[in-house]
Amino acid sequence: MHVAFRARYLTRVCAALLCLAVTWIHVQDQGGFPGNRTPRYVGVGYYMLEAAAVLCAVLLVAARQGELLLGSWLLGLGIGLGPVAGYLLSRGPGMPDYNNDRGNWLEPLGLASLAVEGTLITLAAVALLKGPKAKSR
Repeated sequence: MHVAFRARYLTRVCAALLCLAVTWIHVQDQGGFPGNRTPRYVGVGYYMLEAAAVLCAVLLVAARQGELLLGSWLLGLGIGLGPVAGYLLSRGPGMPDYNNDRGNWLEPLGLASLAVEGTLITLAAVALLKGPKAKSR
């Protein structure tokens, strides 16, 4: 197996594990599965994030080079950015009918989530910038 291919695949596996970590953290935060997150739109958002993160993990490991892999990296970027935005909104100005976490900037699970998502964002951004299409520019 070519060394560069192995390194790219290892990066994909790491990103897939980070996606699964995002899922695990959010399942823990909602009190297990199926969990109880209110208001309803927050709970639905958690379910959508968890399902997308598991799907992305599978795609990152299974996809061959090409558009599906590019889409997987874009999805991974979104899986990292979405919860960061949710963290900032829920702790800052708050969200409609959801003020439980307002001002709770140092919650340990939230900080762990930010670390995992930040790493995923970094891996996805580097992969997208160094991808085959970026080389042809």
